[in-house]
Amino acid sequence: MELNEFFKSYVDTEEDPVFICDKDMRIIYINSVAAENYKEYGGYSIAGKKLGIFLDIETQSKIDMLVEWFKESPDNNRVFAHRYTSTNMDVYVSALRNDKGEFIGFCNKCRSRVPDTTEPYNMD
Repeated sequence: MELNEFFKSYVDTEEDPVFICDKDMRIIYINSVAAENYKEYGGYSIAGKKLGIFLDIETQSKIDMLVEWFKESPDNNRVFAHRYTSTNMDVYVSALRNDKGEFIGFCNKCRSRVPDTTEPYNMD
């Protein structure tokens, strides 16, 4: 089994939308949640398109600056991007790097700030 299958499977376990883009801002993968949330734009078919066509001018400018910042140093790896107060969710953009530490792309990561109240390891 290829390692890529494991990575894809891991991304697909996320309960929030995940976009993975290459360094040229082309969407290379979205998980099923992102496909559902963005079905009005084509769902899975947005993979292969430039991220910029889905962004307003202000957000595109911020992403452009962020990509340049990621390229500047292998220590520049994560930025808080947005807070959704209605759902208590924070969105981060993270650099993706190869084994040499070179910038190869980026992805978004959503993190809920709502504590999970289920019992640990409860499988009911």
